[in-house]
Amino acid sequence: MKLLVTVLGLFFVLEAIPYVLFPEAMQRWLARIGLMPAGVLRTTGLFALGLGLLLCYLTQRTGLFP
Repeated sequence: MKLLVTVLGLFFVLEAIPYVLFPEAMQRWLARIGLMPAGVLRTTGLFALGLGLLLCYLTQRTGLFP
C-alpha cells in the first residue's frame, strides 16, 4: 500500500509540472483536445492504457528491471 500511495503522489507531481511551468500553453493544448473527435481520444486513451499495463507487467513479472 505504501508503494501505491508513493506512486500516486509521484503521478500528481509529474502531472502538475506542465501546469505550473507553462499554464498558457496548457490552456491552448487543452482547448485543442476539446476539439478532437471522441474516437481519437478513445484510441489514444486505449493506447496509453495498454502501454501502462505492459510496463506494469514487465516490471513485476520479468527480470528486465531488477
